[in-house]
Amino acid sequence: MTPRARTDDAAQGPADPGPSVAPASVDSTTLMKGARELVIRHGADTYRLRLTASNKLILTK
Repeated sequence: MTPRARTDDAAQGPADPGPSVAPASVDSTTLMKGARELVIRHGADTYRLRLTASNKLILTK
């Protein structure tokens, strides 16, 4: 009896993603427009992007 070759996608390995494209870039000061908090709607979910007192960004759902 000979072993069967796997034909599922996992056996094929990852698909070739093609050429690499740099993600879009937005400066946080442009995004926040002087505010300390920004509400982001993603589908049915709402996220809050906050600027902390130590000038760090926190994203919460």
